[in-house]
Amino acid sequence: MTATIPNIVIVGGGAGGLELATQLGHKLGRKKRANILLIDKNRSHIWKPLLHEVATGSLDANLDGVVYSAHAAKHGYQFQLGCFCGLETNTKTLTLEAQTDDAGQLMLPERQVSYDQLVIAVGSVSNDFNTEGVQEHCFFLDSHKQAERFHNSLLNNFTQVHQSGGDGALNISIVGAGATGVELSAELYHVADLLKVYGLSNMTASQLTINLLEAGPTILPALPSRISVAARSELNKLGVNVCENTRIKQATADGFINAEDELIKSDLMVWAAGVKAPDFIKNLDVFELNRANQILVKPNLVSTVDDNIFVIGDCCACRLGEDKWVPPRAQSAHQMAESVEKNIIRQLDGQALQDYQYVDYGSLVNLARFSTVGSLMGNLSKNSMFIEGRIAKLVYIMLYRMHQRAIHGTLRTIGLWFAEKVMRIVRPRMKLH
Repeated sequence: MTATIPNIVIVGGGAGGLELATQLGHKLGRKKRANILLIDKNRSHIWKPLLHEVATGSLDANLDGVVYSAHAAKHGYQFQLGCFCGLETNTKTLTLEAQTDDAGQLMLPERQVSYDQLVIAVGSVSNDFNTEGVQEHCFFLDSHKQAERFHNSLLNNFTQVHQSGGDGALNISIVGAGATGVELSAELYHVADLLKVYGLSNMTASQLTINLLEAGPTILPALPSRISVAARSELNKLGVNVCENTRIKQATADGFINAEDELIKSDLMVWAAGVKAPDFIKNLDVFELNRANQILVKPNLVSTVDDNIFVIGDCCACRLGEDKWVPPRAQSAHQMAESVEKNIIRQLDGQALQDYQYVDYGSLVNLARFSTVGSLMGNLSKNSMFIEGRIAKLVYIMLYRMHQRAIHGTLRTIGLWFAEKVMRIVRPRMKLH
């Protein structure tokens, strides 16, 4: 009797999910040892740490993204467009929402997908902490669609100031001074400097006011203090109004209102304060969760309620200690994907699962063309190996190349690097549409 080939389903095509699907496709899918299926609500992937560049137009998601269906055909797995909304662990089936097109017409009905092993890698979304008015008036940068929505509004405002003769000004307020908020602040000044090259000479960086609002006592609160101090110094040089100890209690059409009932006037408002797993995870009513909606796992990244379900990336709550969790970073997702890849293969070979070991390789913050600051080898040096400037920039770029290598292979990554060099010559340095 022929053995049944197991179905391994990965929900979420972010950094961890796409890397896992690629490697399992190579090692199991191509050899017909398992059917590998990746499910995502979008048709293409963009590395999440680059979304602030998509938002400003420094990166074009249509050119630099990875189309799942095309990638799947080359790497031994299958792709299905769908939005995860239900889970039955007894029957090992998950439910995908009905899908409609832009005109509201039904494109795909509600569907059920069977699995033998399930990997949940749905990432995270911004946590608005139920702050009044945020959903109605703020932009988020959780996906490339949201980043492109901000980009379109940014271009409209740039054009408005330019065509008014340069008499106007543009006020942008960003709540949350983590990596996204800090990097977006610097990137906005960078693209404002580029505008004169493309005919918008009346809109200059001097007419741009950026307020970076942080509720805590320091920016980049999750990173070593030396990085936050260096980043704050660079932002001050650019002209960013860094406002620490500033709690926002409401967002309005005119701007943010702080705890002292003062209005921070804003033309564009971005919410980048904190992350949580998507709310639908809680609505599944299946898993044990922490306060950020993240799914609790055992040390081997198997969920605490079902041994057939792994969890990786930002939606995973993996303990590091009594009150510490593996941080929601790209390096964590990459490491978790590698660990689960090995454990799924070990399961198929009848071997015991191994525990995941988080390694902190340090932290980097890229301030556009102005500077890059960070620390290396966090576990080994206790974040004391501080780097900045060109060396830090090179290391930051290498992190992205490592992600590309995991999903494309070495030769294709080299080819992509070369193609990017050529494209810089023939296309604008920022997206203008």
